[in-house]
Order: sequence, then C-alpha cells, then structure tokens
Amino acid sequence: MTKASQIAATATDAATDAATTDAHDATQAGLVTPVMRALKLLRFVADGGSTANLSEVGRRIGVNRVTVMRLIETLQFEGVLEPLPQGGHRLGLGFLTLAASALAGEDHLATARRVLTRVTNETGLSSYLTVLDGAQVRYLLCETPALPLVSNIRAGSRVTAHLTAPGRSLLAHLSPERRRALLGPEPLAAATAQSARTYAALDAQLARDRDAGCAWSQDGFEAGIDACAAAALDAHGRPLAALSVAGPRSLVGTDTVTRERTAAAVKSGAADLAVLLADAPAFLAAAGRL
Repeated sequence: MTKASQIAATATDAATDAATTDAHDATQAGLVTPVMRALKLLRFVADGGSTANLSEVGRRIGVNRVTVMRLIETLQFEGVLEPLPQGGHRLGLGFLTLAASALAGEDHLATARRVLTRVTNETGLSSYLTVLDGAQVRYLLCETPALPLVSNIRAGSRVTAHLTAPGRSLLAHLSPERRRALLGPEPLAAATAQSARTYAALDAQLARDRDAGCAWSQDGFEAGIDACAAAALDAHGRPLAALSVAGPRSLVGTDTVTRERTAAAVKSGAADLAVLLADAPAFLAAAGRL
C-alpha cells in the first residue's frame, strides 16, 4: 500500500471510529464530524498546544488517542501541520499560505467588519470598532442589528476616551504616565455622575477593567445605554483597537448569565481582531505611537 493510500485509509477510519467520543458533535444534523475534529486539533495547535502527548491532546479536544494520531498524519500529509524537531507540531506552510491568500483579497477594515457582524449576530447588539486618537476614541466601523438605533454613536464619531467602554478598554493597557499625557490635568471631563473625575478613580476603574478582560459601562455615556468592550492587543500587549457592543439595558440584560455571554462574545471578537490586524500598517502605526 502506498503512503497516499495509507493516509486515505486512516482518514476514512477517522471518520468512523470512536462514535461515542464525538456523540455531541454527531447530534448536529448535517455536520461532518471528521472535519470538526480536524478543526478542533488545528485550533489547539494554533493556541500553542503541544501534540507531543497524544492522549492529552485527545482529552483536550474530546477525541480518542487513535483519532488524534490519524488526524495528525492526515493533516501533516496535506501540509496543514508540520513536525517540530523537538517533538510536537506547528501549523504548516500549507495552512499559512491558504490563510494569507484569503486575507490578501480583503482590506483590514472589511475583514474586521466580518468580526463585528458575527458579534452583532451573537449578541443582538450594535458592534463597534474603535481606535485611540489622542485623548479620544474614534469609531471606525459600526454594525447594527435590524432594530431601531438607540445610540448617537456612529462610524466617524469621536468621544473622550475615558468616558466610554471601548476607550477605557484601550486606556487600561497604557501606562499611568501615558494616560496622563493623553488626558491632561484634573479634573477629568465627565459625561455622567459615574464618570471618573480624578486619576485615582480612573486608575482604579481601569485596573478592574484590565482584570476582567473587558470594560462595562451602565448609563456611563448615554442614558439607558449599556456597553461592553475589549481591546485587541498586538504581540507586545499594546492596544491596536477595541471591539465594543452597546444597546438598551432591556436588550443587554441584567442577569449574570446573559452578561457573561455578552462579555465572552466581545472578548472572542477582540481576540480575532488581534490576529486579523496583526500586520495592518495603520493599526500597528497607531500602537507604535502609544
């Protein structure tokens, strides 16, 4: 049997083995579970996971050891994974060139809008992409659900950074000295009674935002509007941009489960933006000025 036929045979086996390990996936009508398993493995590797211990990989992605071995062999044969000298695997050139080709056909803002669209669909809230512009945040993109607009914020709007959730999520990743240089002397500008007027209050607020991984605003800038934001960071931990969602509290919700789900969608979107914007000259230049 040739190497190619061996790989094809193992791929076929992977499609039929260990049905109980993928029982949850198999219940999803119309989905191809071998493909789902392969994508789980690729995400695991992309996130820095090691494939040196096949049993541990199987535990982490929810398949058995034999399936992991077959998936690795198949993906390696296709150039999607490649072995490391010290053991384990990394994403292969076949995968990287495919991703690069896909991104080459789109500008960065168009790609970012796809993330916003996904987050809006997941949350039912308006999504925004913002960047720091001096002491302000500038709203570059806005994606809204099929509902009447309730916010005055539009693409192109500029707002003093510390007054908004996206602005706070960006400021939280700057040094205190840099924040003071941007925002100027006390008292700080205020939009509502909740606005921090001193650096002591702002620093404490930003520390909570940083620890939580996102910034929440409740009536913090516009009456009746709640917002959640997370920063997309470059490889050095500098903020490239922020992703935020906003809407009336009746839609945002007040229960813990709903708000945690919203925060998770925002953080996931910001993490995706960090990858998509990693080589965007305009965003990198902005981060370099911080």
